[in-house]
Amino acid sequence: MLRTGMIAIVVGAVLAGLWGGLARWPLATLWVLWPSFGGHWVELWFLNWLRPRLSIARGMQIAARVGVWFVGGAGLAIGMCLTAMALAGFRPAQWPAWWLGGLAFIGIELVAHLVLQLRGQPSFYNGRG
Repeated sequence: MLRTGMIAIVVGAVLAGLWGGLARWPLATLWVLWPSFGGHWVELWFLNWLRPRLSIARGMQIAARVGVWFVGGAGLAIGMCLTAMALAGFRPAQWPAWWLGGLAFIGIELVAHLVLQLRGQPSFYNGRG
């Protein structure tokens, strides 16, 4: 909880600075909570519910995890877009491509797991996390 909240606060501050100032910090933080906090729950769902029901074959585990990241990321991106539309009056010229959220979330997770791997902790890369 603390880690995901701090990620949202820090990244929200950076985005607020890029988007025009401190007044946008609460909205930017709320927006970033989608991938930070929501992504945490996507990962927990995989680890605690789906993974125990899958074959222990490494290939199956990898394919399922990347698939969950993709679907979860696409859903989180849609939530981010709807939040921006509801709270900031954001109106895209066209609906953003949902699959970009899935690809972006896979990238975020791969980087996060790389950090875990470099620290010697269980991660996607070593099959222990």
